[in-house]
This record gives sequence, C-alpha cells and structure tokens, in this order.
Amino acid sequence: MNKRHAKLLELVNERGRIEVTMLSEKLDVSQVTIRKDLVLLEGKGFLKREHGFAVMISSDDINNRLSFNYDVKSKIAIKASSIVENGETVMIESGACCALLAKELATNKRDVTIITNSAFIASYIRKCPYSKVVLLGGDYQTESQVVVGPITRKCIESFYVDKLFVGTDGFTEKMGFTGKNHMRAEIVRAMAENAKKVIVLTESTKFLKQGVVVQFKTKEIATIVTDNDIPEEIVDLLVENNIDLKIV
Repeated sequence: MNKRHAKLLELVNERGRIEVTMLSEKLDVSQVTIRKDLVLLEGKGFLKREHGFAVMISSDDINNRLSFNYDVKSKIAIKASSIVENGETVMIESGACCALLAKELATNKRDVTIITNSAFIASYIRKCPYSKVVLLGGDYQTESQVVVGPITRKCIESFYVDKLFVGTDGFTEKMGFTGKNHMRAEIVRAMAENAKKVIVLTESTKFLKQGVVVQFKTKEIATIVTDNDIPEEIVDLLVENNIDLKIV
C-alpha cells in the first residue's frame, strides 16, 4: 500500500463518505487517478464506491480497520512478533493489529502454531509460508468474522499457552480495557484463563476511547505494545501497574 492510498483511506475513515472531487483536491492528483485508486481499494475490500463518492465499510470489518493507520499497526505487529519464539504455540484474538501479527509469525517465524477464533486471520495468512492455524469452532459473527459462544469456550479448554495476544476498543483508568461486543469480550476472557500472559496490541488512540464492556482490568495485563503517541499520564498509570510497555 503506497502513501497516497493510506492517506486516501484515512480521509474516507474520518468522514465516512467523501466526494471524489474532495479526495482529488486533498491528495493533489486528478479525479481519474482517484477513481483508479478507488477501484483498486474496493477490490481489496477496504471501501465501497458510490456514484461520485467513496464510502467507508462496516466498522467491524477487519479489512476496513487494517486500512486505517496501516503503518502504525504494522510496526506494532512487528514489535509483538519479537516476543514469540520459533516453535511456540500462541493464542491470537481478532483485530487488525492481531491479524498483522499473525501474518508476521506465519511469514517470518518457524513452526509457530496460532490458535484463534478469527476466521479472517485463518484466511488472511493461509498462503504464508509457515502458516499453522487451529481455528476454534462456535457461533459465527459475519461482520467481524469471529466465532463466539459456548462451543468456542469449550474448544478453548483444550489448550493452554504462554501468550495470548488481543486487541482492544478502549481504555479507562477505572474499568481498564474495554470492548464493544459482550460476546467477544466473554471469549477473550475465556482465552485469558488458559494463557499465562495477556498481551494487548493497540494504537495509542484507543487509550482515548471507551468500549461498553470490560475485557480486562489493568492489572491483568502483562504487556502492551503500542505507538509513541500514548498520553504520558496513561504511561505513568500502566507503569504503576507493573505492565511491560513496548512502544514503537
């Protein structure tokens, strides 16, 4: 993905729906070039085209989330991959940073097995040279492409790992890490029960947002991998809770 495409996607995500003419002005290229870009990006599932407009797709769609701040997410994933050893088995929950981490592991690590509830991740890394995936069963959520529910919880009981990698939708000092979907939050907590360490991968902007259900209390997290725009007061709070903070 080139810089113009990344900036175009940021503009679409910020506004939800934006005219081709405005994209042309803001990116300082012709409308013909913008239309070609939109055809390409729509083909990859990053956005939708309407007559004269580019439109953001569902906020739960991981392709959409991957397209926004891709460079930052990629750096977070690369940093997180350094925590994983060759031959290790890890759990990875759904999310954009988690998907990129899975791709890093399946491309650059040897004999790493990924246990996940994300059908998107299983498909996303299927052609990577070292892809080894255990896909958990359960009730399928079509937009987020994850499985949840009692069958998923039962599947999780069969595994125990050192590391669980998760994303988050928000954070508050009182509640800790929060999510938007209670069924996904239940599954991520079940995964944590069968892992020694919980590692959160998130952009710093999530520390300024809040979900509606609790994923984890702050003290339950071992490591956080994020970017260097994280607010200083949040850094102090995390350090006070003995969290290993890795900043890219």
